Amino acid sequence: MDKLSIVSQFLLSLSILIVLHEMGHFAPAKWFKTRVEKFYLFFDSPPFNSLFSRKIGETEYGIGWLPLGGYVKISGMVDESMDKEQMKGPAQPWEFRSKPAWQRLIIMLGGVTVNFLLGMFLFAMVLWGWGKQYIPTSELRKDGMAFDSLLLKNGFQQGDLIVKVGEKAFDRVDPNSFRKIVMLDGARQATVVRNGEQQVITFSDDFAKKLPKVLKNDLLTARVPFVLDTAIAGKPAAVAGLQKGDRIVSMNGQLIEYFDQFKPLADQFKGQQVSLSIVTSKGDTTTKTLTITELGTIGVGAKLEGIFKKETQTFTLIQSFPAGIDMGWGFLTDQMRAFGQMFKGKLSVKDNLGSVISIGKLFDPAWDWRIFWSVTASLSIILAFMNLLPIPALDGGYVLFLIWEVVTGRKVSDQFMERAVTVGFFLLIGLMIFALGLDIWRLF
Repeated sequence: MDKLSIVSQFLLSLSILIVLHEMGHFAPAKWFKTRVEKFYLFFDSPPFNSLFSRKIGETEYGIGWLPLGGYVKISGMVDESMDKEQMKGPAQPWEFRSKPAWQRLIIMLGGVTVNFLLGMFLFAMVLWGWGKQYIPTSELRKDGMAFDSLLLKNGFQQGDLIVKVGEKAFDRVDPNSFRKIVMLDGARQATVVRNGEQQVITFSDDFAKKLPKVLKNDLLTARVPFVLDTAIAGKPAAVAGLQKGDRIVSMNGQLIEYFDQFKPLADQFKGQQVSLSIVTSKGDTTTKTLTITELGTIGVGAKLEGIFKKETQTFTLIQSFPAGIDMGWGFLTDQMRAFGQMFKGKLSVKDNLGSVISIGKLFDPAWDWRIFWSVTASLSIILAFMNLLPIPALDGGYVLFLIWEVVTGRKVSDQFMERAVTVGFFLLIGLMIFALGLDIWRLF
C-alpha cells in the first residue's frame, strides 16, 4: 500500500505540473492566433500511442501511456516530434515560425513562468494552511549550533548559540533570517553564547558578499549527534554494514560527539581506510572498517527529525504570499548553487542526481497533504529551472535562439534547429537513463 500511495502521489503531482506547464505554452500560442495541433499529458509514443484522445476544434487533447512528461505540438515549430514534412512547405500565417520573435519568445517562456509562479503560490498556500515549523533556539542551550566553514572563518565556533544578529533577537534556527539580517539590514555583528558566556562576533567586510555562495541548509543548523538516518546502497558505510539508527562515536580513536565533527576528520583520511566505533540502534558497541571516498564522504545522512521539540509559526492569507515568494526564491537559488557546485566538481553528481525513483521518495507513504503540496511546489520550481537550461529540446534552448534573433535580427535556420533539437533530445535521454541507472544502483 505504501508503494501504491507514493506512485499515486507522484503521478498526481506530475500531472498537475505538466498540464499547467503546457498550458503556459498553449494559452499565449492561442492568444497570438498560433495553431496548436496537440495538447498531451504524458507521451503518446509507439508502440501504444495514446490512452485517450479527443479532438476539439483544431487541437487534439489526449493522455499518453509514457509518464515522462507532456507536450503541446505547435504548428510550424521544430520540436521533439521532428515533424520535418511540415517544415518543408511555405510558412503559413497561423504557424509559429511566422510570428514575430517577441511573440515566439513569450510562447516559449510561458511554461517556465507558470511553474515559477505555481511553486511560489503553493509554498504560500502551505504556509497559510499549515504554518512553518521551526526549532526554537531555547532547545539548543546544551549543544548549540553547527556552522558552515564561512561562519567558522568569521569567528564562530561549533557549539556557539546565536542569540542576536545585529540588534535583532535570533530565537529560532533559521538560516534565511540570518541571511536577510546580514545582507539586507546590514548587520555586521552577532552575539553568541559560548561556554555559558555571551560574546560578540564582528564579521569581515566581505562576509555579506560571500553568504549567497553557501547553500541555505548548510549555513547554520542545530547541532546533533551522528546518528544515521540513511546509508546509501553501494557506498562505503552501507558496504561496511552500517544501518539506520547506528551512531558513530569515533574515527581512528578520535571521539565524535556531533555530526559536524565527522567531516573535518574524514577530510584528513580521503581515500584511506579508517576504523569507526559504532553504537548500534540496539545499544551494542562494535567496530567497522571502511574506506573514505576521495570526496571525504562515506554515503550517509544524519538523523535530524524527532530530536528537538518544534514550534509552528502561523501566517494570515496576506502574510503567506510574500513568505511563499521568499521561500520559493530561496529554494530556487539553492538549486542553482547546488547545480553550480556539481558542475565545478565540488558536489558529487553520483550522490546528488536522481530520477523518478528519487523524486518518488520525497512523498510520504501515508499521503500527508502538507508534504504533498510542499514537494509539488519544489518540483514545480525545479521543473522551471531545468527547462530554462540552454539545451536544445528544452524551453531554454529555444529561448536562447530567440534571444539571439531579437538581438542580432538574424533568425536561426530550420535545418540548424532540427539538428540542434536532435542532439539535445538524445542528450536528455542519455541524462535520464544515467539518472535512472544511478537510482537502480543505489537500490541494489
